[in-house]
Amino acid sequence: MLNGLWLGFFGMAALAALGRWLVGGDPTVFAALVESLFAMARLAVEVMVLLFGTLTLWLGFLRIAETAGLVGWLARLLGPLFRRLMPGVPAGHPALGLITMNFAANALGLDNAATPIGLKAMRELQRLNPDPVTATNAQILFLVLNASSLTLLPVTIFMYRAQQGASDPTLVFLPILLATSASTLVGLLSVAMVQRLRLWDPVVLAYLVPGALLLGGFMALLGTLSAAAIASLSSLLGNLTLFGVIIVFLAAGAIRRVKVYEAFVEGAKEGFDIAKHLLPYLVAMLCAVGVLRASGALDFALDGLRWLVQAGGWDARFVDAMPTALVKPFSGSAARAMLIETMKTQGVDSFPALVAATIQGSTETTFYVLAVYFGAVGIQRARHTVACALLAELAGVVAAIAVCYWFFG
Repeated sequence: MLNGLWLGFFGMAALAALGRWLVGGDPTVFAALVESLFAMARLAVEVMVLLFGTLTLWLGFLRIAETAGLVGWLARLLGPLFRRLMPGVPAGHPALGLITMNFAANALGLDNAATPIGLKAMRELQRLNPDPVTATNAQILFLVLNASSLTLLPVTIFMYRAQQGASDPTLVFLPILLATSASTLVGLLSVAMVQRLRLWDPVVLAYLVPGALLLGGFMALLGTLSAAAIASLSSLLGNLTLFGVIIVFLAAGAIRRVKVYEAFVEGAKEGFDIAKHLLPYLVAMLCAVGVLRASGALDFALDGLRWLVQAGGWDARFVDAMPTALVKPFSGSAARAMLIETMKTQGVDSFPALVAATIQGSTETTFYVLAVYFGAVGIQRARHTVACALLAELAGVVAAIAVCYWFFG
């Protein structure tokens, strides 16, 4: 899938360049393509410089949280909820503990811990599967919620904005929080409707109702503020939350007598190792997106979409952010490249760049997640997984656009 997408970018760029040369009489397009290749390779290295520091810093603090038992505590907190949402899984089954740990790790931004835990959870659920090639209800719910982007601290988005020179990298904190809440809620409700889950169960309501009321009240509060006040509040809460979480990690480590310095260094080493392996993928995708833009193919497609939006009488400012949304279900690295390219060409604090950053932080690589999790256990019949996951993805994109018009429009 990723191979075809990457090759397709270059193929479309080549066709568009030939069209500009043979039909439009513009031979300079090939010089622009070559220049774009080198420019994007240089940009990839510049992004990596900050990525090294950010991943090293964040994974160091997250290792303290893991060692202090915060992930396990969150898992115990969420355990009763998942026992009700997955009635086909017996109480006390190992899968429930792994599932709650997976979501707890995702919420804290522990992607590297969440994936292996999630794969273990999927294998445990497979042990309960009477038909090994067909996904069970529990497996579908687990995958859809994983594909709904349940991260509450989008540190990498802040990092990309900082690298591109944003005066306030956390400006998109509240938009991402609201948009990812919408995608997760739609994912849960769509699966619940198909599987006829009892969401009115007292335990489920005890989890969902307070969260819904808190989110609704918060949105009502935002509705009374001006756009400038909302942007200021998003900045304050983003920075306060990020630094507050770090202090909580350190305090928990100190209380549990964790050697916080040693734990931080151990996690930081992992961050360094992860970052250095990302450079080839970042170069590959940024260069592919760069030639797509330089050839005129991307602008041509966006102009067509912009014309359709304007013909419908709508505000078309979000259109330049759509490349990120269109490739995100297929490839996280391609979407990341599209986001960086949008910030570079449109301006890091431009409306399209803010929308693209919000989309990137509130959606997930649906088909990649499906391939990894179901492929690991040999599931071939996904049933309603794809439809529910893509519905959640669409909800995240629509919510991201709507929230950005509300916050920054």
